[in-house]
This record gives sequence, C-alpha cells and structure tokens, in this order.
Amino acid sequence: MNKKISTIVLFAAVTLFLQIQIFAQMKQDNMTQLPNKGDSLHFVTIHQEVDFNVSPDRLYNALLVTKQFCEFTAQLGGFSTKSAEIEPAAGGAFTLFDGHITGRNVELVPNRRIVQAWRAANWPEGVYSIARFELVPEGSGTRLVFDHTGFPAEWRDHLAAGWKEHYWDPLTKYLQ
Repeated sequence: MNKKISTIVLFAAVTLFLQIQIFAQMKQDNMTQLPNKGDSLHFVTIHQEVDFNVSPDRLYNALLVTKQFCEFTAQLGGFSTKSAEIEPAAGGAFTLFDGHITGRNVELVPNRRIVQAWRAANWPEGVYSIARFELVPEGSGTRLVFDHTGFPAEWRDHLAAGWKEHYWDPLTKYLQ
C-alpha cells in the first residue's frame, strides 16, 4: 500500500513540476508581447564575453554574495557600501545599486550558471528581463558568457555600456 501511495505522490509531484515549467515558459514567451500604446515591444539581446583571471567559484561568489557585490560596486563611487541585498538561492530576491535594479534568482548552478529575472526601477511595473551568466572554466581563469534578453530595444546601448561599466570593469579590478 505504501508503494502505491509513494507512486501516486511521485506522479503528482512530477505533474506539478511539468505544469510549473510550462507556465513559466508561457509567461516568458508572453513577456515579449507586452503592449506599448497598441504595439508590441521589440526586444533585443545583449551578448558579451569577458575573461577573468579567477576560478568560477570566486566569480560566482562575487556576483551572489552581498558583501562581495557591495565591495566591488563601491569602487564605482555614487553607491553606498550597502548598495545591495542578495538572497543567494533559487527564487531569492535581490536589490542592487541602491535599489536601481531589482529581481529574483531564477536558476543557480553553483560555480557554473546564474539566471536572474532582472529589472530597472524606471521600467513599467511587471516588466522583467532575463540576465544569464554562464561561467566557463578556461585554464586558471573563467570566461563569463553573458546574455541579457527581454528588454525594450531602446535600452540596448545603455544596458550594454552599463554591464561593462558597472559589472565587468569593477569586477576585474576587484578580483585582481
């Protein structure tokens, strides 16, 4: 009898998991069709690759441990030494750069991948993009393969420059 109950519970759990995955994909697909004065927005992607002279775990922690994130962003000036709060777990919320950026960690694979639902404070309510950080070991260092998708096209140049200015350059200096 216990085996039958276990099988039913397992089946129900797998079914629920698949339904959640389908719903999440539908929600992400719908994000690219948000109305903008009767028109759909045109979303673009930023793809950047950056090499760091540290191990993947060192880079992963710098991006997800609140204290380390605050240390490297404090170099920029203009942000407080408590400019971020990051809950480093899947589903965990984060706020960065004194509240200018907020979101949730969607997927975390330790020392390999960070996927975040990411938004700027001045975007329309409910509009999130996806920021994906892939950490690829290369010799004694790490290649960060970064893709940012699902944001309005007019933000592309600003965001592309912002990733370099607010992430890659200060991270490179911090991790030396």
